Amino acid sequence: MKIGFIFECGPDGADKQVCEFLAREIRPDITPLSRTLDNKPRLLQDCGLVTAKLLKEGCERVLIIWDLRPAWPGKTACRKVERDAVLASLTKAGVADKPVFLVCVEQELEGWLLADEQKISVCLSTDAHPYRVPRVGKPDRVANPKSVMMNHFKTARGWRYEDRTHAIKVLRAAPTNLSRLRRSPTFSRFESKLIAALP
Repeated sequence: MKIGFIFECGPDGADKQVCEFLAREIRPDITPLSRTLDNKPRLLQDCGLVTAKLLKEGCERVLIIWDLRPAWPGKTACRKVERDAVLASLTKAGVADKPVFLVCVEQELEGWLLADEQKISVCLSTDAHPYRVPRVGKPDRVANPKSVMMNHFKTARGWRYEDRTHAIKVLRAAPTNLSRLRRSPTFSRFESKLIAALP
């Protein structure tokens, strides 16, 4: 079954890699059809037209996914303002009443990674140097999760965390535990909108 995704990253962006991987973990029969719009302003403006194209290409539904932070230059991050802009774009394209779902990740995608500390520990540990990552009970409340991931990578291995390279490696480091990921309400929203009413 085809599911459309729209992201605010480039063609090889971490958001695309992570969401496609997790979609298949949740429902192996899903075939992701993703479109990337480079940045948040472009996503907010063009997501309606892209959604219409994905629906015409046979997608059962479309998920529009973006990070709350960082805000684009000169703007303060506000979920309501961004949601209203997405809805306006969908309305303009005539698809506001179609199976389209919005997932605003709070604060950014690394919050989902922090929800499963075991994956990070396995990714960063060696036989000689095990690395323990403490449990984060409410990952969506971590103010700057990307910075936290950077600190883990630097402390454990002396590596610079690069989201396009490392986010997917963290996810693949250990079996997926959906109950851990559900500590993030925005991941739970992603999961629910992905599978709601599907056969």
